[in-house]
Amino acid sequence: MVFGLFRRRTQPSEYALYGAIVAQARQPELYSRLGVPDTIDGRFDMMILHAVLLFRRLQGEGKEVAAVSQSVFDIFFADMDGSLREMGISDNAVPKKVKRMAEAFYGRAAAYGAALDAGDVHALAAAIDRNVFADASSPASALALAHYAVKSAAQLSAAPVKEILAARLPWPAPGEAASAGGKGPAEGGADAHGANHV
Repeated sequence: MVFGLFRRRTQPSEYALYGAIVAQARQPELYSRLGVPDTIDGRFDMMILHAVLLFRRLQGEGKEVAAVSQSVFDIFFADMDGSLREMGISDNAVPKKVKRMAEAFYGRAAAYGAALDAGDVHALAAAIDRNVFADASSPASALALAHYAVKSAAQLSAAPVKEILAARLPWPAPGEAASAGGKGPAEGGADAHGANHV
């Protein structure tokens, strides 16, 4: 995907679809049970993971759906731009930070997509561990999150595209999906991880 802001009028349904990504990325179980660092970077990584899963589902559905995907991508990075400015980042620094975020997105999308396409949950877990748990490796948490991502991809794939475009995304419960997939991290709260610099 490429940045395509202002290329077409953004539809309310596209904002709703982006909102569905945000809502799932903020699910407390991702942090309390799966051990994702509850930091700005950890939450950004969850945004990326869920966006990658959505965009992967919408691939191959025709030009109109591709335009929706592009619009949601644009909304994502416009939101990141706005959030940085609200945090007090200077106007001169924002473009550089957004560029780094885009590079992080593309790198993760390539790694996660390749592992999902290959059906290799361990390769997916390794990629997640490198990115989400960059400052403090957590193989068990990464594997649990990988199982959650695999189940998410399967449920999205099974859902009719009309349901997806209506922002009715069948995300699994993070804790249940991870537990069903195999060994997960110990419960009782997230590990204390530092910021993941992307």
